[in-house]
Amino acid sequence: MGFEQIAWFPLCIGLTAAGLVLSFLAFRRRGAASGLRMLAWALLPLAAYLTDALRAIWTIGSTAVGFVANLVFNPVVWSGVAVAGLSVVLFVVSGVLRGRKLRKAEAGAPAAAEAPAKTSAKTSAKTPAQAPAAGRPQAAAKPAVENKKASKGDDDFSDIEDLLRRRGIS
Repeated sequence: MGFEQIAWFPLCIGLTAAGLVLSFLAFRRRGAASGLRMLAWALLPLAAYLTDALRAIWTIGSTAVGFVANLVFNPVVWSGVAVAGLSVVLFVVSGVLRGRKLRKAEAGAPAAAEAPAKTSAKTSAKTPAQAPAAGRPQAAAKPAVENKKASKGDDDFSDIEDLLRRRGIS
């Protein structure tokens, strides 16, 4: 059934007339606010006809119904939905794998930074002339501590917890 096959003017007049009767009854039983609200709803079908908005509403409705019917009953469309779902799964899996790779790279970086520090500590113990080098292992160990804090800082409350610890509040 097409848009032109429906007698829209009598339908809209009938809906508006029924709404006017119901708004009068609502006005008498429930008060002015309820009656005016019902009157506003009652005038909408006539306004939609006079502004030719019915044609737009009809087009939108028939397009939506056609889309849903095509989606439900067409196996080609379902295969497209399945491909879209596969795409979403692949995005999620790639994000998880990338996160693991980054975590492994971060975990390997502090270990590599500590290895030269340990060798310099051994050499500083052998020769007293390299006393300033004894400070280097501590400086190299500090970034490892900072990296632990950075990895621990993933949660939102790590800064607050650190501040409370420094103040002696636990």
